[in-house]
Amino acid sequence: MSSTTLLISQAQILLSDGSIMTGDVRIHNGVISQVAREITPTENDKIVDATGLTLLPGVIAPQVHFREPGLEHKEDLFTASCACAKGGGHFFFRNAQYSTFNYYSSSIR
Repeated sequence: MSSTTLLISQAQILLSDGSIMTGDVRIHNGVISQVAREITPTENDKIVDATGLTLLPGVIAPQVHFREPGLEHKEDLFTASCACAKGGGHFFFRNAQYSTFNYYSSSIR
């Protein structure tokens, strides 16, 4: 079985302590195997030049308000989930987006 190795080079890497380091990340078979200021490429590495780009870990959005129920013409669960994934989100906690008028108008009378 052949292995896949990706070397992301010269990215602005957000580290776990909140600092940013310019450096390289090697990913072997889908698992981060090395993070360093400089990693010497091997002949098996597929190199991605990330100069000027920021590399973030997967993001968890602790509170999102999608536009359903009630405002699906603006956004729905599918389109909002796609946007979350495109932005690097791996997981989100969905909070309902209720139309205040529809749900509470009877209490105003």
